[in-house]
Amino acid sequence: MLLRLLLPSLLLISFLTTPAQAAVALPGGKANYVVALGSLAAGSHDNWVRLGTYQFSPDGTVRARTYLWWQRHPAARQSTGTTPGNTCTTTDPKAGQTKARRCAVQTAGGFLGAPQESRTGSFSVSGDQVHITWDVSQAWSERWRIAVAPGGGLSRLDLTFNTLARYGYAYGSNAALTRRRAMSTLAETAITLKHDYTSWSAAGVKPSPASGGTFDLGEYRTCDATTWCLARLQPSSPNACQKDGGCPHTGGPDGDTSIQHHIQQVSSGDRRDTWWHWCTCLARDQGVKAGTGPDSVLCYSGNSHVKPMLQIIDDTGAFRGWVGVEASFSPSGGRTDDMLAVFRATDYRPTS
Repeated sequence: MLLRLLLPSLLLISFLTTPAQAAVALPGGKANYVVALGSLAAGSHDNWVRLGTYQFSPDGTVRARTYLWWQRHPAARQSTGTTPGNTCTTTDPKAGQTKARRCAVQTAGGFLGAPQESRTGSFSVSGDQVHITWDVSQAWSERWRIAVAPGGGLSRLDLTFNTLARYGYAYGSNAALTRRRAMSTLAETAITLKHDYTSWSAAGVKPSPASGGTFDLGEYRTCDATTWCLARLQPSSPNACQKDGGCPHTGGPDGDTSIQHHIQQVSSGDRRDTWWHWCTCLARDQGVKAGTGPDSVLCYSGNSHVKPMLQIIDDTGAFRGWVGVEASFSPSGGRTDDMLAVFRATDYRPTS
């Protein structure tokens, strides 16, 4: 009889003293990641890119909030509503190689609003690998190799497997995803950014050189009247549009090889920025084709490069670069002329 009376009490004591479930290790010890993914394949017109955030929790769950740009449902580029001021740009097409042109900055369609996608999943960390399984109807999992920067304030994930994506970059810290670096201070950032990418066009899939290209942030000028914008006129580039015959009237080896660049903050409350660039000769050719002359058209209205980006911020709040994607869908409607890419510009990348 005494045993019957004691048994419920013993069970209750046992339940109350059971150790709490151990917390799951966060990848690189970091909770908040900015992520760029792409499914890019030569010969395909069903490519897509995703840009967004992963938030890892100690209970082993992860939440993604992502933007999706897909050739199956091409989104037209849209104006950000910002036209840089006259301190960094000009309205004179004949101003020479001094200032970028004062044109309304463009971005990928939908990037001015909230992410279209939200999904949850579970993750586990084993050694230097993090494995994610998403709770979606289509089987979707991914693996990343974890690397931690010297000093420990930033973590990098290198993609080793993804059921749906072929390419990706991810960077994380414990800084809130609402924390960012003001655009007005970026041109003063004393770090060297290396630019790695994988791009798609009708010519196929092109990777960047293994050493990465240099992203010349120090060459941009702060726009005083619009402090959330930077501009740069690149005087000459070997990758300008004359290389592929894009400017038959004003390009060519002896023609205009300059490129117009703008970087703009999209929101002061999160990590969103956008990069817009295009070959100057494209606007000049439009003027020639219209019969009004090469200096009659200020801003190019065709298939310019629109590249949404998310800032990489470390634990201290320092700016460490961007992850981004290109989602430039041809206004003519032909998917052959689309341009897509997954990229990063950062001071923390693999050295080999």
